[in-house]
Amino acid sequence: MKFILTTAALLLLTPTSAFAALSGFYDSAEQISTIFGSTEVADALRQAPIGQISNTGTRADGANEWTIRTQECDLVVYLVPKPPAGPGMTTYSLDLPNTCE
Repeated sequence: MKFILTTAALLLLTPTSAFAALSGFYDSAEQISTIFGSTEVADALRQAPIGQISNTGTRADGANEWTIRTQECDLVVYLVPKPPAGPGMTTYSLDLPNTCE
């Protein structure tokens, strides 16, 4: 019994990747912040007001696809995940293949 309790305590106190993982809410917030903080996205939308933003899938290379809707355009952007070297949160780089015409 003492062995089982010791093993359970070690498992609970040992850091794992699950402890370092960011919740889905905060990860989505990081992705949206990356999009909204980008001057390239603002310029691609021609500074139009945003009506809707949606996570619309995942590209074959693992990049997250987001669609930003304005009155006149649906802009698709991709966020390429950049995992941290150690503990920490994943950050994202922006891939903007098109602009609104």
